[in-house]
Amino acid sequence: MGRQMTEMLKGTLEGIVLAILSVQPAYGYDITARLREQGFTDIAEGTVYALLVRIERNGLVEVEKVPSEKGPPRKVYSLNTPGRAYLDEFWVTWGFLADRLGQLKKEGN
Repeated sequence: MGRQMTEMLKGTLEGIVLAILSVQPAYGYDITARLREQGFTDIAEGTVYALLVRIERNGLVEVEKVPSEKGPPRKVYSLNTPGRAYLDEFWVTWGFLADRLGQLKKEGN
């Protein structure tokens, strides 16, 4: 992933993870796997786990500890009402930015 992609992803990864959680609850490794399935292959697990700590601290998710077949219980994250509101705002903002960027691109061609 190039430097531009990395920088842009920093500002949007929180919304992307919340979008993943809006589909179904998931644990950290599962979220990382889903990101990779979507083409975000260079995202480190540590980045995802740090983001999960932040969105938990900010009250955007509910966390349930679920027994694991191997090792300690897993933390399963699910989107809560404040998280849904944050995600809705993210999509509005994303739509605005995409429209403006599309217009700029069109004008530049």
